[in-house]
Amino acid sequence: MTSGSVREDLERDLECLDLLECVHGLNERDQRVFEELHQTDGALTVDDVADRLNCERSTAYRSISRLVDAGVVVQRQENYDQGGYYYVYRPRTSEETAREMQRLLNSWYATVGQLIQEFEDRYGRETEERGDCPIRPDP
Repeated sequence: MTSGSVREDLERDLECLDLLECVHGLNERDQRVFEELHQTDGALTVDDVADRLNCERSTAYRSISRLVDAGVVVQRQENYDQGGYYYVYRPRTSEETAREMQRLLNSWYATVGQLIQEFEDRYGRETEERGDCPIRPDP
């Protein structure tokens, strides 16, 4: 996210689409591409996305690639009758995406919990050895 700390993130007014930035590190362009794919009944090509967002094909492709890498968009190969193929893209279902974000959040939470315990173990012992008073949270 663009802010510098978890505290700042928690104090920010977040919207649900901001989760793509928070959880997956996706930028505003990526979010707009996601919204465009989500608002379409079918799948879109890179050229379709570039046309709809009035951007370069390479820019649309980079955003789509980030969305695919993040697992919120899926790529499907379509074959031409005369040979050759092209790719189309569609968002994963909201249930799939939400479940994956919840899994990532739970994993992050567990990791941060372990780090907090390590912090307390390391610095709590040092404080006790020096005879300092432990830091107490504000009431």
